[in-house]
Amino acid sequence: MSADPSRLAAWLRCPVCEADLEPVDRLTLGCVNGHRHDVNKRGYVSLLGGGTKHLGDTAEMLDARDLVLEGGAYSPIADAVAASAVGTRVLDAGAGTGHYLRAALSALPDALGLAMDLSPQAVARAVRSSDRVDGLVADTWRPLPVRSDTADTVLDVFAPRNLPEFHRVLRSGGTLVVVVPRADHLGSLRAAGTMLDIPSDKADDVIAAAEPLYALLAREPVAYDLALTPPLREALAGMGPSARHAAAGAAVPADIGATRVSVDVLRFTRR
Repeated sequence: MSADPSRLAAWLRCPVCEADLEPVDRLTLGCVNGHRHDVNKRGYVSLLGGGTKHLGDTAEMLDARDLVLEGGAYSPIADAVAASAVGTRVLDAGAGTGHYLRAALSALPDALGLAMDLSPQAVARAVRSSDRVDGLVADTWRPLPVRSDTADTVLDVFAPRNLPEFHRVLRSGGTLVVVVPRADHLGSLRAAGTMLDIPSDKADDVIAAAEPLYALLAREPVAYDLALTPPLREALAGMGPSARHAAAGAAVPADIGATRVSVDVLRFTRR
C-alpha cells in the first residue's frame, strides 16, 4: 500500500524530543523542533534510533510464523484476542506479521491498527497485509515513540511488555490484552529440548507487575491439542526465540505427532 503520512503521524511522537509528529511531505514526518523521519513508501516508519540491544525476527522466523498462524494452528488464540479488543485504535506491540492485529480489526470494522515491531521485515509484512494497518519499527523496551492517550487497545501477544509505556499510550479506560504461554505450552516439543522453558507462574507474574497501573478484567485460559505435521513441528520451533536455540544444534524429533497449545489471555483496563 502507499503511505498515508497523516494517518501514520496521528499515532506518533518524535523519539528525540517527544513532540507530536506531523507530515512534512509524502514520505517525511517531522516535529516542531526540526527533527525529521523518513517514511517508507509501503506505509511504515522506523523510529528505532541507535543503541538497542535486542534482535528483531529474521525472515526465516517470520516465514515459520506465517506457516503456523496463517495455517490456523493458533486460531483459538486469535479469536480470544479479537474478542478482547475494543475501540477504534488498536496498537499491537511486538506485532510480528500482524496476524493478531488483523484478527482484532476484523472484530472492529471501524478501527485502525498500528503494527509495532523491532523487525523492519515484520512491520513491512504487517502493513502489506491490510490497508487498515500502519507500521512502526521501534523497541518495546525503550520509551515508545507513540503519542500519549492515543490507543483504545494495546495488544501484547507472546511479546515483551513495557507496562508503564503501554499505560501512557492507552486512553483512559483503555484495554490491555496480554497473551502469555502456560508451563505446559508446546510441552512435547519443550521436553524434546528444542524450545526454551517457560516459568510456571508467568501469568501470575504479569498480573502482579501490572497491578499498580491496571485492573485485571479477565484471565481466560485457551488450551487444546494440536496435531503436528513435519512442517508444523519445524515452524513451531523456528518462529520464536527458540529458533536461535534450535539453530545451535537441537533438532526437532520426527516422532512427535501432537502437542498441547496452552496460554492465558489476560485482559486489563487502565487505572
